[in-house]
Amino acid sequence: MPGFLDSLPPLLARALRSLRRSGRPTASSSSVVRDLPTAERSRQIVYAPDPDGGADPGEIVWAWVPFEENDGRGKDRPLLIVGRAGTGALLGLMLSSQHDRADDRDWLPIGSGGWDREGRESFVRLDRVFEVPEHGIRRESAVLARDRFDRVAGELRDRFGWT
Repeated sequence: MPGFLDSLPPLLARALRSLRRSGRPTASSSSVVRDLPTAERSRQIVYAPDPDGGADPGEIVWAWVPFEENDGRGKDRPLLIVGRAGTGALLGLMLSSQHDRADDRDWLPIGSGGWDREGRESFVRLDRVFEVPEHGIRRESAVLARDRFDRVAGELRDRFGWT
């Protein structure tokens, strides 16, 4: 029913949408997740976590994101939400727990948190930003502490012209 999910509380609506997608997004739903070099997507960075059931800047969420090859494949990944696009879509930076990221200038260590069940140190990728519609968020995971978020924000401002 058109509009029915919109009338539900956000957390319930997101859960029902996820069930309907049956695990892996279809080509049409995955195509709405776009990635661009961070400098080309320069926006205002915001820290505004809110435990309202919706994804907000400063929160780490899970979403299906395409691989860099843009061949239709991808996987669920944690993303740090850093702002919103003009369209209202969320802007997110990909996280990884791969330790080979530690020496890569485009990956910033942010420590560990509730988004990783094993408590591993995580790294956020600075040079690739994802534009994800609200309905593309699979689940919320954790709020990134303000001081850690501010380190990410500083890098986005200094290196990529964000405000």
